[in-house]
Amino acid sequence: MQKKWVIAAKRADFTGIAKRFGIDQVTARIIRNREVVGDEDIDRYLHGTKEDLHDPAQMKDIKAAAELLQQKIKEKKRIRILGDYDIDGIQSVYLLYSALSRCKANVDYVIPDRIADGYGVNERLVRQAKGDGMDTLLTCDNGIAAYQEIALAKELGMTVIITDHHEVPYEEEAGKRIYRVPPADAVVNPKQPDCPYPFKKLCGAAVAFKLIQVLYRNLGFPAEDAFVYLENVAFATVGDVMDLQGENRILVKEGLKALNHTKNYGMRALAARNQIPPGTIKAYHIGFVLGPCLNASGRLDTAKRALEMLLAEDEQRAAEYAGDLYDLNASRKELTEQGVQQATWLVEQMEETDKVLVLYLPDCHESLAGIIAGRIREKYNRPVFVLTDSEDGVKGSGRSIEEYSMYEEMTKCRELFTKYGGHPMAAGLSLPQEHVETFRRALNENTSLTEEDLRGKIVIDVPMPLAYISKELIEELNILEPFGKSNEKPVFADKEIEILSMRILGKNRNVCKMQVKGAGSQVIPAVYFGETEVFLDFLEEKYGKHALMQAMEGERSGITVSFVYYPEINSYNGRENIQIVVKNYC
Repeated sequence: MQKKWVIAAKRADFTGIAKRFGIDQVTARIIRNREVVGDEDIDRYLHGTKEDLHDPAQMKDIKAAAELLQQKIKEKKRIRILGDYDIDGIQSVYLLYSALSRCKANVDYVIPDRIADGYGVNERLVRQAKGDGMDTLLTCDNGIAAYQEIALAKELGMTVIITDHHEVPYEEEAGKRIYRVPPADAVVNPKQPDCPYPFKKLCGAAVAFKLIQVLYRNLGFPAEDAFVYLENVAFATVGDVMDLQGENRILVKEGLKALNHTKNYGMRALAARNQIPPGTIKAYHIGFVLGPCLNASGRLDTAKRALEMLLAEDEQRAAEYAGDLYDLNASRKELTEQGVQQATWLVEQMEETDKVLVLYLPDCHESLAGIIAGRIREKYNRPVFVLTDSEDGVKGSGRSIEEYSMYEEMTKCRELFTKYGGHPMAAGLSLPQEHVETFRRALNENTSLTEEDLRGKIVIDVPMPLAYISKELIEELNILEPFGKSNEKPVFADKEIEILSMRILGKNRNVCKMQVKGAGSQVIPAVYFGETEVFLDFLEEKYGKHALMQAMEGERSGITVSFVYYPEINSYNGRENIQIVVKNYC
């Protein structure tokens, strides 16, 4: 189904904004499209620094948590960090373990095994901690949904501190939400309804970082000492696909600066193994190159391997771990492709495609369910759950679209699950095998999604003629980085673009290179990455086979199209030229 093109029509005094901040009106429009309004917020968006971060002491229970840790450190009590096996969890554990070790704490860590333990705190881990003589449990990137497990830890006499960022579980009673916060000694999570912290969209590592800031402050450490961990917060924020707005934007911006000059042997080794030159790491690399390597350890092996890489104290050991993660990620890619093919086959077999896809792949490696769900979501623009067999029933992961809050919809049928949790855009669950079909029916019977919601849309930032593109504008657009969720790379559109020539390249014939010309513009290169055969079929259907062959042979064919695009500077053999990257066409 062809996606709907929508032009962002936000209003503001773009001339005035451009003049006050010394930017192009196009840039001013993009900033407004990102819901950044008012000179103070625009200035913070463009020039925000560490000084603009919120005071961590505003977070509920964070002072109590820091004081408890300070007391436990002083008394040399044994502290165990309980983390998670994804990017955010791994970085959170590293951050807390490294910071507490520096404080001379008697601390160790446990990362649950994805297969044996599943997500978060469980009874086995609680009893193991008690049996190992632990006084204190400190969770990160989990814990808020573990009411019974935390209650057990308290019954066993342990101190419990939760740091988390996931939604607080609730029950509906007489139309009101009753939140179930676990009975820990301190619960640090900005998502708590009564938490006054002004920014609610932090990742788990960012919440842990805020706690370390307060602890370091209490212990008299310089503020800069805590900022050493900004690179880990940035990595986790991008890796956990958090909104790059407000405070997150500053955390990632500053963290990327640190990451590009990191002294961490593991970080440097992983970048080198992936052939990323020093000083060039961007949010893109975290999301699509480095991050998946960390995730692969938790998916196919053990997340401890990724943590050991970050904790490595020499280059050789770090390089060995980085090589292992790289290889694991290569295996993960191959297995994922197989799973995507199986899931696509299931969708294609449906007599009538459900609005919410629940795909049961019993033999799929359960750790890959979320990735496969994400790929199918992109293909069909529907909320997708991928379920797999596990040791104790069926486990699954979901990935959603903006119009569908996955966590809230799951809460409507929570009686079907043995365990569930997550965000509006992503979720995890466990349920008995006999509930799979009931789950699928319940989601589709309850949904209010419309066909228009499922059509999907491309939001165009600015309808911009190719003639307006300049090297100066492209370079200015770099100030909008880092790009990611809710601060996407901007896209532009132009119509009646003439295709002067085109050719298909690449081992998989997935690259289309063109020479194009817009009204009043010079001839410029254009490149399209994707389903090139579908693109060629579109052109042939619209203009005929003869015109298409003329274009392929570099002859004038009369083919004109509308493109959604992004301009960039292409460097090759020391020469630079402007080109456009085509994102969509009609």
